[in-house]
Amino acid sequence: MAIISEMQEERPSTVPFKASFDSSNPLGFLEKALDFVGKESNFLMKDTAEKEIAAAVMAAKERLREAEKNPEKKESVTPKESLKPEPMEVEKPKEEDKQESGPIVPNKGNGLDFEKYSWTQNLQEVTVNIPIPCGTKSRSVTCEIKKNRLKVGLKGQDPIIDEQLFNSVKPDDCFWNIEDQKVISVLLTKQDQMEWWKYCVKGEPEIDTQKVEPETSKLGDLDPETRSSVEKMMMFYSLV
Repeated sequence: MAIISEMQEERPSTVPFKASFDSSNPLGFLEKALDFVGKESNFLMKDTAEKEIAAAVMAAKERLREAEKNPEKKESVTPKESLKPEPMEVEKPKEEDKQESGPIVPNKGNGLDFEKYSWTQNLQEVTVNIPIPCGTKSRSVTCEIKKNRLKVGLKGQDPIIDEQLFNSVKPDDCFWNIEDQKVISVLLTKQDQMEWWKYCVKGEPEIDTQKVEPETSKLGDLDPETRSSVEKMMMFYSLV
């Protein structure tokens, strides 16, 4: 994980990264590291984040190849030392930066991604996806969809989501299911189907609704009146 540390060492944070490394599950350590980077900096919000991470991985692979070619250097590090993670320092956004940053750019689904769940939206619906242990059965899930509130979780555990929604939904037109035995997918049908939600549930940061990307390819499926309203809304957002 020294790679990510190198990318952030220009402005070190006073908050150290702490996580135990399990050699049988290195991906788990990487996921925790990326979660930490996402919480404590704006790095993952950059358009080039994925390319930079991929480049860092390639550089690490190249260093391993060089180590294989130079056994003397490789032997100088004991196995325990090579597996011992060093504290990773990342930039922690200043409080004033958080206040001035304003709304967040939405993800590709016009929503946001969080550690425990993610959500996307179009003008008619909001979809909430919650990762769960593989093999979880529907009888182990508790999901309550009310007009202005959503509660989702696993029985016997604290709810993953239990909060007021951004706006009203049509409970009779909402449903949930388990996809691939590892994700709870909740579909919420908006009451007002001409509005972009700024957040899914209360307490989340707001997205910049001017950066949403309507599915223009589906405009032809709408009735003339609704299509005209959507086109006007799209034009409005492009001029703001």
